[in-house]
Amino acid sequence: MSGLGRPRAEGEVDYPQPYSPRALPPSPQQRPLSHPEARRSSMASPDVARQLNYQCSPGIRAPQSFPAENGHEGEHGDDIRTLPLAGHVGFDSLPDQLVNKSIDQGFCFNILCVGETGIGKSTLIDTLFNTNFEDDQSSHGEPSVKLKGQTYELQESSVRLKLTIISTVGFGDQINKEDSYMPIVDYIDKQFESYLQEELKINRSLHRYHDSRVHVCLYFLAPTGHSLKTLDLLTMKKLDSKVNIIPVISKADTISKAELNKFKVKLMSELVSNGVQIYQFPTDDETISKLNSSMNAQLPFAVVGSMDEVKVGNRMMKVRQYPWGIVQVENENHCDFVKLREMLISTNMEDLREQTHMRHYELYRRCKLEEMGFSDLGPGDKPVSLQETYEAKRNEFFSDLQRKEGEMRQMFVQRVREKEAVMKEAERELQCKFEHLKRLHQDERLKLEEKRKQLEDEMILFNKKKIANELLQPQGSGGSFNTSLKKDRKNSGFM
Repeated sequence: MSGLGRPRAEGEVDYPQPYSPRALPPSPQQRPLSHPEARRSSMASPDVARQLNYQCSPGIRAPQSFPAENGHEGEHGDDIRTLPLAGHVGFDSLPDQLVNKSIDQGFCFNILCVGETGIGKSTLIDTLFNTNFEDDQSSHGEPSVKLKGQTYELQESSVRLKLTIISTVGFGDQINKEDSYMPIVDYIDKQFESYLQEELKINRSLHRYHDSRVHVCLYFLAPTGHSLKTLDLLTMKKLDSKVNIIPVISKADTISKAELNKFKVKLMSELVSNGVQIYQFPTDDETISKLNSSMNAQLPFAVVGSMDEVKVGNRMMKVRQYPWGIVQVENENHCDFVKLREMLISTNMEDLREQTHMRHYELYRRCKLEEMGFSDLGPGDKPVSLQETYEAKRNEFFSDLQRKEGEMRQMFVQRVREKEAVMKEAERELQCKFEHLKRLHQDERLKLEEKRKQLEDEMILFNKKKIANELLQPQGSGGSFNTSLKKDRKNSGFM
């Protein structure tokens, strides 16, 4: 299997794409197709676009080679021939079929807006899509950065677009801004992980799966100061390997044109010197290479957003009104809004989607699979199949399981022995204590028996004396008898 998203021909080895835009295959709109309607595939889904990407012209056979198996050349390496067609067959309509299918399925596009509170993120998005998105006001007193996403269904002509806008609420509002970028990184990784888990399912349904991966990050920079803020530089550095970053200078009407040009040059030099990789518009398609090259030289775009309209001449124009005049949002002499809209939506939207899938997601997927122990190369840099990797990991885990099971069994036996020793010692102590108490009990019982016997003997002696005294004394001398009885008791120890 080539990656996790498409089947791979027998014997084909799929290596991870290098982390460089130049090494990536051209996007669908970067290869002109023979059919006019095929240009509508520029917003096709990644799977459809990849099929169009490698479409060959009728009558031309692309060179193919089969890898050697067991040290021998492939059996069919010399059997592929190019044959001319005797007449029309009909497979030249494949681009039309793919375009129609992709239009029926619809498209999705996810935008992440990163910037300080009040910098104009929502206003610019409304202006870009010419729509007032219903956005509830969020509290900016949160102790950490929160990400809020909202999905909308848009339609232009016959094309349906599922647009998701993710805003960073409270970004830059905290006193300690050290980890402000972490919620953003976690959110992007979570979307990648969700897509990866869908790919790894046995029963996959990617055509019905809502792709929530972030396709572009519009990073809003304040037109104040003389350089990039540390927070902005650190955040872009953490995000450039995970998402396509397009930096924009918001509220560009607050500084003069000369200051704006100097600010642009300073920002780009700092990004380059710090190794921040922003999204570059593709230049390998001859039809748009000149336009994209000129737009790359004008980054970052200085934009102004507004949904207010006034009549300028015979047209209604989106403007920002000031006491000294108006700023026309769609006037290229006033700001770069038109350039941003053209590059982001009209020309390179599908390339952004493809870069997300082929570059950023593949990097995340490769790292995840390598963490799980999967690799395309085995010992000696020899290609290994997924089955071989699975068996090797299975044997490794089974051996590790047996080792841990043996260790746990030994630990259990040792603990049982220790517990038995403790219980035996406690039993011995209890037995000694029982014997001691038993001896004390016996001694106490013997003493009581001896006292009881002595008491009985004294009582018998007393009764005998009493009877003898009663017999010796006359009937009227009871007093002398009582006196004698008291003396006897005193002598006996009872008084």
